[in-house]
Amino acid sequence: MREKIIQKSVELFLTLGFKSVTMDDIANEMGISKKTIYVHFPNKTKLVESVTFTLFETICDGIDGICDASKNPIEELYDIKMFVMHHLKNEKSSPQYQLRKYYPQIYSVLKLKQFDKMHESVQESLLDGIKTGVFRDTIDVDFISRMYFNGMTGIKDDAIFPREKFTMDYLMESYLEYHLRAIVTDKGMTILNNFIKNQS
Repeated sequence: MREKIIQKSVELFLTLGFKSVTMDDIANEMGISKKTIYVHFPNKTKLVESVTFTLFETICDGIDGICDASKNPIEELYDIKMFVMHHLKNEKSSPQYQLRKYYPQIYSVLKLKQFDKMHESVQESLLDGIKTGVFRDTIDVDFISRMYFNGMTGIKDDAIFPREKFTMDYLMESYLEYHLRAIVTDKGMTILNNFIKNQS
């Protein structure tokens, strides 16, 4: 039952936002009593925490799978972007923003976990790209991976990139291209241009 509650809550929180979904909403959607939810989660904050970290682990597992199967580091980043967008339902309800505003402690822990995961994953990808000749061998891998995380986090800031002006899909696509064009070799540029052309 605990897993079912988490699954349904993920769906509702990502679609409607952490703030607007109540324990009653979740109980009604599942056709169970609110008491049943409280057996597994003493309050909404604990439920939000479980949902947040379960979703994080799911995304991490998916990213690991993509990295193991990818053809090259350029397509790998695009595949990861598509996977994350699918799992976060294109972030229509700005879950990160709501988490930061209403559950700052959970958000702080999540951000550190996200940084550790992305830093490690992007570093591996960059080293692989250098080894296969698609990324320049002069780049500072540690610096670039930190910049990448900072940029990906920054584009989610509604104050700088308002949703009525930019869709999350557009922002992620544009940032990815911006990031890759800064570090590719001529060989990498050919792969990137062909990939973008085939996508459109």
